[in-house]
Amino acid sequence: MNWLKPSWQAVLAIVLCLIAVALGPIAAPKVEALAQPAGTLIYPYVATTWLIFGVLLLAALISMTRIPSVVEAVVLFIGAHLAVWLLIGGITGFEGLARAPYFLLLTGAWLLGWRCVAVLSSLRPFAKWARTALHLIIPAIFGAWILIIWEAVTRGAGIPFILLPPPSAIGARIAGSLPVLGADVRQTIFKAVIFGYVVGSGAGFITAILADRVPFLRRGLLPIGNMVSALPIIGVAPIMVMWFGFDWQSKAAVVIIMTFFPMLVNTVAGLAASGHMERDLMRTYASGYWPTLLKLRLPAAAPFIFNALKINSTLALIGAIVAEFFGTPVVGMGFRISTEVGRMNIDMVWAEIAVAALAGSVFYGVVALVERAVTFWHPSVRGG
Repeated sequence: MNWLKPSWQAVLAIVLCLIAVALGPIAAPKVEALAQPAGTLIYPYVATTWLIFGVLLLAALISMTRIPSVVEAVVLFIGAHLAVWLLIGGITGFEGLARAPYFLLLTGAWLLGWRCVAVLSSLRPFAKWARTALHLIIPAIFGAWILIIWEAVTRGAGIPFILLPPPSAIGARIAGSLPVLGADVRQTIFKAVIFGYVVGSGAGFITAILADRVPFLRRGLLPIGNMVSALPIIGVAPIMVMWFGFDWQSKAAVVIIMTFFPMLVNTVAGLAASGHMERDLMRTYASGYWPTLLKLRLPAAAPFIFNALKINSTLALIGAIVAEFFGTPVVGMGFRISTEVGRMNIDMVWAEIAVAALAGSVFYGVVALVERAVTFWHPSVRGG
């Protein structure tokens, strides 16, 4: 038995496949077709039922043999994704008619996908490009399976479109609405978010330097900052609209308020992070406040500052979108979400949400890359 290398995911996937075989047809129309063999009833999985079972069982069995980990991951990847592609393709057009075997097979494919990610996570390649590829492939597979399960469950269970459209419908809506989505992104992100983010974070940083220099400001500003950071955005946004008008300037003002105090608090905390020994060493060199700040305290505060920048990258987008609910020109992501909900165009709402999530992730990722380049000396970066 030295050739056998069982895993609980593969064993459980085999068990689920056998239970699905015992329970019968995958979808309800096939039950009716089997009951009326002389009829002409069209049913799903006409020629793919046993292919789905075979792909899952074969991939699970091969993965339990002592083969190289890379080969095992490839087999699991092909088996899991081919099976679930056949499952979703077969139920398309027969939404809501899936039976228990459908969900058992879906769970089995997900278990093989889980095992694939686990095998990939255990790999320790020597080449840098291979490590980088793994860092990209593993979260990509994990994220893809969230969409796969979403698509399979909504179609198999027949969830009403108005409650939760499948990802394929959202993707089709995005592809068909690129000009509208582009105008919304330009209004919300390239005007309100970026301007408010830069001004708010910059003002918070400068104020933190002043508060560090003047103890009076530090003792007075931080309690006020904690209070202002707790203000509800739905209360601040309409006030900013009344003050600055309906265009992007009022949304940028909301973003400035939301990003100012996280930067202030984190920078003040970071400036106090340098150790006493380092500060004493700078004093022995007769270093004044500004040389000590530039050469010791700001580098030590860099992780805190970038932490605030990463927090603000998501807060800025949320603030601008919510602020657009309270008055905006006929363009913008928040405006589009609020109006399309009223029209029951839920796929367009999800399209805006998906674009906002993608933009926020890219924004966060850019800040994280800059952080790695600037704070390459920090242990958290060297170890990552």
